[in-house]
Amino acid sequence: MTTKIKIEHVSKIFGPKPKTVIPMVESGKSKEEILSETNHTVGVYDASLEIKKGEVFVIMGLSGSGKSTLIRCFNLLNKPTAGSIYIDDEDIVKYDKEQLKKVRQEKIAMVFQHFGLFSHRTILANVEYGLEIRNIPKEERREIALKNIEIVGLKGYEDKYPDELSGGMQQRVGLARALANDPDILLMDEPFSALDPLIRREMQLELLDIQDRLQKTIVFITHDVNEAFQIGDRVAVMKDGHVVQVGTPEEIIDAPANDYISEFIKDIDRSKVVQAEHIMIKPNALVSEKDGPKVAIREMEENGISSVFVVDRGRRVKGIVTIDDAIEAVKEKKGLQDILRNDYSIVHKDEYISDLIPKALESKYPLAVVNEEDKLVGFILRVHVLSGLVSDDVTESDEYIV
Repeated sequence: MTTKIKIEHVSKIFGPKPKTVIPMVESGKSKEEILSETNHTVGVYDASLEIKKGEVFVIMGLSGSGKSTLIRCFNLLNKPTAGSIYIDDEDIVKYDKEQLKKVRQEKIAMVFQHFGLFSHRTILANVEYGLEIRNIPKEERREIALKNIEIVGLKGYEDKYPDELSGGMQQRVGLARALANDPDILLMDEPFSALDPLIRREMQLELLDIQDRLQKTIVFITHDVNEAFQIGDRVAVMKDGHVVQVGTPEEIIDAPANDYISEFIKDIDRSKVVQAEHIMIKPNALVSEKDGPKVAIREMEENGISSVFVVDRGRRVKGIVTIDDAIEAVKEKKGLQDILRNDYSIVHKDEYISDLIPKALESKYPLAVVNEEDKLVGFILRVHVLSGLVSDDVTESDEYIV
């Protein structure tokens, strides 16, 4: 994937003489010591990151960690005390006012926590605002605004005013306004933290749906580890102005960089982070639909299992066969097609464990895991979904029916 944003050794110190403070940070003095001695605040220190085009990159940390300070460096609302910020390989820290204005209008949009809507403007007029200040003709900007209002699920609310909408709907307006400029990069500073849990979850899913369609580069700020791991392709964890660890949610859970990260993620709901592909077992035992019951029996005996998936030449699942049915079929001289069972569940490899639980409860058999082409790539034992286990020692010889 192409690098869209790269920041190198970025520091942001707040105070009258920020550059004089950097040597103090380098010597190991804490934020509190520096504030006490110099009346300067260390927002971010020596942060380096690369963000890929089209990914959702989450910056996570507790209050005071520097995450909001850092995201405001991406569009120079906070001009770094030191360091470089590259967008499409150009260091925007060196831009003049006109160049920076052009980047803010055309490449980067920001969604804030508290919506920032104009109470005296209709929803349509709010979404049009960024286009209006760019002098886009009225009919064109109206068409663009209406399209983005529909994208965020607010079609029919164009003539309403912000105070007539719920918090979640107002945040959708803010998102539509940001999308209206068709930015390459979307900066989102704790956009859902003011919403109640149910609406927050709805907005997270909505954002992922929109991202699936539009493929923007999204930098998302949150203090909620479950939110970060739910929506982030990769996550950066910050503490006291420093970037402590960067990785996929799975990498951070499996190999926390230090005790701080371990403590931070200890209450994470793994079922909303771990996907089917992370816990599936590769299907070494398979039967082709052209084979007979005797082949199915041999496969099950050799692998110590009591059921086996039947696939076509494209490795698409056609059914499942149990050992009892296969033995009976041999006795009665039936074919494999006569004993195929279809009361199994198929799941996609990207589905989260939390979404698999209802399917595991309903199914008597392992869950069949498929890829984008509907090819069988693995299976998941019911017991591992229901118990929430992610075991490294699961083997193909484990009992299928649990």
